[in-house]
Amino acid sequence: MTTVPAPTLTRLTEVELRKMTDTRAGRWLLAVVALVAVALVVVTLAAAPQDERRWGDFFASSQAGVAVIFPVLGILAVTGEWSQRTALTTFALVPDRHRVLGAKLTAGAALAALGTVAGLLFATIGRAVAGATHRAEGGWSIPLPMLGSMLLAAVLGVTLGVAFGLALMNAPLAIVAYFLVPTVWGILSDTVESVRPVAGWLDPGRAMDPLYAAGITAGEWARLATAIGVWLLLPLLGGAVRLSRTEVH
Repeated sequence: MTTVPAPTLTRLTEVELRKMTDTRAGRWLLAVVALVAVALVVVTLAAAPQDERRWGDFFASSQAGVAVIFPVLGILAVTGEWSQRTALTTFALVPDRHRVLGAKLTAGAALAALGTVAGLLFATIGRAVAGATHRAEGGWSIPLPMLGSMLLAAVLGVTLGVAFGLALMNAPLAIVAYFLVPTVWGILSDTVESVRPVAGWLDPGRAMDPLYAAGITAGEWARLATAIGVWLLLPLLGGAVRLSRTEVH
């Protein structure tokens, strides 16, 4: 009997990337990310103060679409298996579901990296136009830590989406929860005084904000790690357990 080798992680990642991008929803979401990036670069060029039209400022503006929309791609990457009834095929071909999950996480990180590179390209064009029209100050420089932190923010965003999708296994519910729960927590921390001391440690949006600046302190890294541990690792681990036990129909 001939034994068919299991697909490699690289092959599984390629398949998951195609699932994320080769659907109507995926294509529209990617198109919206590109349009938002271009629009915000144009807004920065037209409306920002001249001393805020540096290369890094354009780059930070271009990443807004990645930060908001890419987590939705992460959610759909997981929930699509069940809503589109492809789970039976997927897990029949790859019975080890954790390998599929690893491929989804890797594909999400790769897509986040591509989004960051695309944003850098749009930012470069915006800065070039600003320089050519004498509407910018400062040189052509982006601190290397800023590049790394922007990439980390993009990867964390997609991974957060995957985690929420895993935990809830329902696209509308996961999308609403992803945007609503941190918002409600932020409102609660602003209105309830006793919650404020821990708000910065458990609010993922507030904890990730320093990643879009030129530098991040040790205290900010600690708050980020705490928030990510609560909002990413716990749903991801719980969702992985749920994934391994869910019946495929």
